[in-house]
Amino acid sequence: MKAGLVIRNYPKEKYKAIFDRNSGFFARIEDKTEREPFWAQTGPELLDVSITNWCDRECEICYRDSNRNGIHMTFDDYRFILQEAASHNVFQIALGGGNPNQHPQFPEILEITRRGYGIVPSFTTNGRGLTKDVLEASKEYCGAVAVSAYEPYIELDVAVEKLVKYEIRTNIHFVLDRYSVDTAIDWLKNGKDILNRCNALVFLNYKPVGRNKNRELLANNNSNLATLFSIIDEHDYSFRIGFDSCSVSGILSYMPKTNKTYVEPCEAGRFSAFISENLQMYPCSFMMGNLRGESLREKPFMEIWRNSRPFVKIRNKLKSNKCSSCSHQKNCLNGCPFLSEINLCNSILCN
Repeated sequence: MKAGLVIRNYPKEKYKAIFDRNSGFFARIEDKTEREPFWAQTGPELLDVSITNWCDRECEICYRDSNRNGIHMTFDDYRFILQEAASHNVFQIALGGGNPNQHPQFPEILEITRRGYGIVPSFTTNGRGLTKDVLEASKEYCGAVAVSAYEPYIELDVAVEKLVKYEIRTNIHFVLDRYSVDTAIDWLKNGKDILNRCNALVFLNYKPVGRNKNRELLANNNSNLATLFSIIDEHDYSFRIGFDSCSVSGILSYMPKTNKTYVEPCEAGRFSAFISENLQMYPCSFMMGNLRGESLREKPFMEIWRNSRPFVKIRNKLKSNKCSSCSHQKNCLNGCPFLSEINLCNSILCN
């Protein structure tokens, strides 16, 4: 077995999961003649953990409404999450916030995740607080670091340069709404130098939750939406381009060249879960305002994952026949299970 390679066999569910801690490669391989598993009954493969809701940038687009009064998760609470995660087959933890790397014990958090429990951490930063200690710990323990792209993008360029200098695998997270899509198209058409030093540019479909619920949705700009997907479908770049699962309906509608094998629908409550800084567990971080979370202080981790109402509800929505007349239903799983307005399907496929 190669160093860093993890292979887990789930005979009852009739599939295997393969994860390379070094490269980030991941695959589920179903047994011969079996269908791809709908959800991981033995526990989530990925945990999205908010270790702080503190942030001094206080962006108007923040879906968590993070600010300077936000609280930090205690180190003991984070260790408790790691114990549960390691016991229930979690491969990776995505650290978020707030601005996670400004947690006062952030280097220790990265170290204990990877070295103490064999789980690969990653994190998304607004670009601030990338101290020498944070950068060295990120290089040593992280799978990747993502920098959020916000206007005027000056801090983005500075942060990416810092990370790349330390040879850290660096991605850019770009939130797409009705107006920012114009900037995305410009970057792809005319180039932006910083992109050529990154591993990937990942587009995130804006969700109307948090501080700015009235921002114009990407779905409200059909013309430029189609243009963006078309450009990506027709061109090759020196960096990778990815999308969050909230954009799957758009990929299937506007990118006919895309191999559907690589298209992953919503994994909330199926293969991933979110835990807030106060140990509330949800299928997805964007569901905090729409669903009641379950407290890890009151219920066992696996009881929440398998049987709690929020998780069962989301799985039922994703497994329903809501879009059974659509040829892409198998790959899309009915789109977002709780914010239908963000779905990017064209009108023909939705009928």
